[in-house]
Amino acid sequence: MAFIQTDIHSETLGTRCKLNAIIPLPLGGEPETRQSQSVPRQTLFLLHGLHSNFDVWSRYSSIERYANEKNLAVIMPEAGRSFYTNMVHGYRYFDFFTNELPQIVNQLFPLSQERSDRFIAGLSMGGFGAFKIALSRPDLYCAAASLSGALDLTAIADSETLVPEWPIIFGDNQDITGSDHDLLELSRHYMSGNNPKLALYQCCGTEDYLYPSNQSFLQHSRNIGLDVHYEEGPGAHEWSYWDRQIQSVINWLPLRKVGNQAFS
Repeated sequence: MAFIQTDIHSETLGTRCKLNAIIPLPLGGEPETRQSQSVPRQTLFLLHGLHSNFDVWSRYSSIERYANEKNLAVIMPEAGRSFYTNMVHGYRYFDFFTNELPQIVNQLFPLSQERSDRFIAGLSMGGFGAFKIALSRPDLYCAAASLSGALDLTAIADSETLVPEWPIIFGDNQDITGSDHDLLELSRHYMSGNNPKLALYQCCGTEDYLYPSNQSFLQHSRNIGLDVHYEEGPGAHEWSYWDRQIQSVINWLPLRKVGNQAFS
């Protein structure tokens, strides 16, 4: 297993962007051969939250060990405090994540370009981002997971942590109901179209301040027939919960079996 930290230039953002990558190596840690380098890897794009950056999953969870056990490549990119959107007064992060980033990492690493081999997940702001990207572009990912996601932005619009940046990210109108930032509207639009099947995983700790909005999104999903695998249990908005649940996410993903031999 290789852990790589790199700095890429984005034409979409007009600046450089850091990312961490976990790339599986051949069984038994054998040196890469020309043939093994061409084997495409299933890939999880893993998104960070509002108060962190691209490095946080590597620092506060055991994601490298979990990915190693499943022969899963993981891409952890930087998104600032953008909510993974095309900001009204800022960077076009949604375009970067949906159009440019997949192309860049496919050039850098031996990753599968098949939709069935590509997944996206994130925590808090990243949970919102994972669902927003997957529901808006179901052609890109076959599965998406939200861990303690900010799934109802209207409910946190007056939060002290977000108020100063709301006009920068979303514009002056605080009510985003029905817009392309509204996951309820995006899920309705997904269900009304002839879209490929998208598997969704949602979890939230029962002591998390985002638990009520997660319950609201879950009920909405059931009302419209959106297929969501849901889990909940004791936990707050904290890494002890997310480190535990990312293991559940990885076990839920439709991964190819790698046998009993460990990777190193």
